[in-house]
Amino acid sequence: MHDLAELKNFIVLHARALGLDPGDAATVLDRIRHDDGRDGPGSWTGEWSSQIDLSEAAGDLPGAVCRAILASFPYPEGAARRTARDRALSLFDRWRGTLPDVRRLDVSVGDATVRCWATGLDAPAPKPVVVVTGGIVSVKEQWAPFLLLARQLGVAEVVTEMPGVGENTLPYRRDSHGMYGAILDALAGRADTARTVLVALSFSGHLALRQAVDDARIRGVITVGSPVREFFTDGQWWPRVPALTTHTIAHHSGVPHEHLRAHLQDWGLTDRELASLDIPVAYARSLRDEIIPGAEADLLARHIPDLDLISFDDVHGSPSHVEETRAWMAGAIARMTGARIGGDGVPTVGALQGGEGVR
Repeated sequence: MHDLAELKNFIVLHARALGLDPGDAATVLDRIRHDDGRDGPGSWTGEWSSQIDLSEAAGDLPGAVCRAILASFPYPEGAARRTARDRALSLFDRWRGTLPDVRRLDVSVGDATVRCWATGLDAPAPKPVVVVTGGIVSVKEQWAPFLLLARQLGVAEVVTEMPGVGENTLPYRRDSHGMYGAILDALAGRADTARTVLVALSFSGHLALRQAVDDARIRGVITVGSPVREFFTDGQWWPRVPALTTHTIAHHSGVPHEHLRAHLQDWGLTDRELASLDIPVAYARSLRDEIIPGAEADLLARHIPDLDLISFDDVHGSPSHVEETRAWMAGAIARMTGARIGGDGVPTVGALQGGEGVR
């Protein structure tokens, strides 16, 4: 299966983003001794799955969803992880029944289906659109807090997954950025798609920027730790990329791992494409990012006139700066949509007990 040290290292960011207490997460990780695909004591899925049961028994559906997501990390390969993923979906479906106006939206892209959660559609006065996507290990259910933030912002929101992740059956390919266009097409008449902002984190940020080159409906892109060009083209950087990352990308792409480098080499955005982006772009970089080259932010700074660049002295995703990143994103959404936001910005999934809104 996966290298256990890498799994434990990369799960830290996701546990914090989901609102889990770092001490509780550390306790679970200390009990995990192997990742051999089995579901039992000491295994990755077994230990996280035992926490699902405890949260569900306590009536904490958001907490149970969080732990089911972690049990299926980094993607549902094998029976144990698939079972955990199914539980996450079932628990979320029960929980969303307590949330106001959260509905399922299925979008067809060729033979594939992009499944989404949406809110704020079909208002008497169509609302601006915010589409939220995560990276290669981020499922749409963990972005539920953005759906509740939509009420404060006065926007329509859609949360979904990048190609190959979760319930998105579209393979991760160079042209799969077109899924954003398909989502906006599906929202026509139900929201003001001519005022769309994409919040596209990590690898989905690259797809969002590529879609924005040719799609005038997109009026802003917000991203964190996204590849732009150097990740795909820098042969000296590539050997440094963690195996967990490259194997996950290969899985989502449907290509053998040994062919992945060649598969990605022409994916980088050109100078001409970047220069054509006359929209605001907000980019958060981690100065010690072990996945995304620091040169990506420099590339954007040279070509994007309206760039909001924030830097954290941290590793990929800035796990020690989750709250600062969350507040920065909320502010960027407000600026790009013209909305006003109060309270503490975007809540964590774990903070949304019983359908509670933004505080």
